[in-house]
Amino acid sequence: MIGMNKFREILGYVSGFILFVVVLPCVMWLCSCKPVLCEAPLWRIIVAGALCACGLALSVWSIVYMRKVGNGNPMDAFNYEVAPRTKHLMTEGPYLLSRNPMLTGTFIYLIGLCVLLWTWQAVVVFVLFVVIMLIQVRSEEKRLQKDFGDEYESYCRRTGRFLPFNLFRR
Repeated sequence: MIGMNKFREILGYVSGFILFVVVLPCVMWLCSCKPVLCEAPLWRIIVAGALCACGLALSVWSIVYMRKVGNGNPMDAFNYEVAPRTKHLMTEGPYLLSRNPMLTGTFIYLIGLCVLLWTWQAVVVFVLFVVIMLIQVRSEEKRLQKDFGDEYESYCRRTGRFLPFNLFRR
């Protein structure tokens, strides 16, 4: 029999995969009037493939690292704990590159899809997703500040929200 925490953990991974790797790309494709992907020029297929692979690799590395080091799951939505949260503030591994490497990887993956689809509609879906995720991240940052205090503040000063450096303070 599977325990409730294990079930929530699996639910977190499955729902994250479905939402970010399946549903969102399908929405981008549908909003782009369903272009035939194999008709894209070779350079776009190569660039898109490289971006998608790099983005997914960064996201998977972050998830594995979060599971092993943070003893938690990435699925936390607008301060609602879908799956068990991490027990430790992670500042090493992929979290040296960004405070949100999983999301950064997702952004890179979706930029790759924008290159492949090559439509303004795909870009609009991407931008809307980024705006929603910025709201989510700000909500999560408040919780992390509460949970980890000065340690989190110090981490914010030395690591960018999505990039290895701080373009803007905080």
